[in-house]
Amino acid sequence: QVQLVESGGGLVQAGGSLRLSCVASRIAFSINRMGWYRQAPGKQRELVAGISAGGSTNYADSVKDRFTISRDNAKNTVYLQMNSLKPEDTAVYFCVAARVYWGQGTQVTVSS
Repeated sequence: QVQLVESGGGLVQAGGSLRLSCVASRIAFSINRMGWYRQAPGKQRELVAGISAGGSTNYADSVKDRFTISRDNAKNTVYLQMNSLKPEDTAVYFCVAARVYWGQGTQVTVSS
């Protein structure tokens, strides 16, 4: 069974930074697309950023120029570097593999 374990969430002030990590196991990591989604209270889950097996990336308009997704295939890990955080970035962030497998989520809270 595929396992995705996120870490790095927490409480940060507006303007601060956090880096989320997601370690994948029991999956051919290097050939699969990885992504980060988030869900804020009372809202639907939304795609934050994705990265293909070849390293191509895409971002939600709301996070462009602030967030960066990257991957380290040797470590089976995908990262989300989040800078200039805003209160509206507060959500549970989920790591997703191959658009099918989901992690348990990590809470990110940005205080104003």
